Amino acid sequence: MSRLRTTTYLAAALAAVGLPALADPLTVSNWDGYMAADAIDSFNSETGNEAELVLHATNEEIMGKLIASKGVGYDVVFVSSPFAEVLNNLGLAETLDHSKIPNIQNLYAEANALEHDPGNSFSVPYAWGTTGLCYRSDLVDAPSSWNDLLKPAEDVAGKTTMLATDRWLLAAGQLALGYSVNETDADKMAKVRDLLIDAKGTLLAYDDTTFYAKLVSGEAELVQAWDGWCNYGIGENADIKYMIPEEGSDLWVDTMVILKASENKDAAYSFVNYILDADNHRWAAENILYKVPNEAAMAGVDASLIETFPNMGMKPADMLGFEQLRDVGEAQRDYSRVVSEIKAAN
Repeated sequence: MSRLRTTTYLAAALAAVGLPALADPLTVSNWDGYMAADAIDSFNSETGNEAELVLHATNEEIMGKLIASKGVGYDVVFVSSPFAEVLNNLGLAETLDHSKIPNIQNLYAEANALEHDPGNSFSVPYAWGTTGLCYRSDLVDAPSSWNDLLKPAEDVAGKTTMLATDRWLLAAGQLALGYSVNETDADKMAKVRDLLIDAKGTLLAYDDTTFYAKLVSGEAELVQAWDGWCNYGIGENADIKYMIPEEGSDLWVDTMVILKASENKDAAYSFVNYILDADNHRWAAENILYKVPNEAAMAGVDASLIETFPNMGMKPADMLGFEQLRDVGEAQRDYSRVVSEIKAAN
């Protein structure tokens, strides 16, 4: 019998004898593999709470569910920072009481100064990093610019991939043209569209998940990549390298948000605090190979890991030199339209 069904039967039995019903289990929604496989069980064991994990594949998927339900049925969600910002703007994110998250003191000072949520009033950063170029150093010359991907040399054309997700696909064109990664000017966005339509003709694929495997096999030689995902390739082939183009990167941040509709707020706070424990948070750095904004956790990362994956050693102050992706409000519709036009173009 599932834990959820057991809880339902217990609630009915308690009601029959006039006792208060049990709360539903704490529901945490996260991407697959984005925290330790035993994290939920360990949390339950250590705290006496009842939590269960549900998975979402994309930010867009979980946002659709949260907006439709007004957050009901969820307690803690992992979303990228522009989406956390949307949840707050819609009134769905809880205003955080830091006294209930004592481990928040483990965060770097820079993690309390993020543009989307200065002071972490409605979100807690879980992982952060950059987006750049991941390449086979034994097959191509070291790139220096986003244009090395968007306007590749003849011998590299057909061996490149770009991220399929709207914001990061557009960011490559925005950065190449010297624009903000949150640009909303219609004329500038038309130039971004045209640049990315031209680039499409040189691509092997749009790929958010297997681009590093394509590099390992040699099917691809130069790809747009999140730093942590490039590390997966580096771990299999030391000739794979990661670099940030001269025009810069975005600063991406994945966050934890407690939903205002949660009926398990104390348990939700307890879960966020559990994740921010130095040993627990270090798991993400050591296993998903993404930097975490937890100074106490990163201090315990073995030096050999950073030697193997140099981007893991990037300093928080340097990361904050890049522009963070933000909620662009109504302009998101224009972004979606531009991406549709790019992907529909022949």
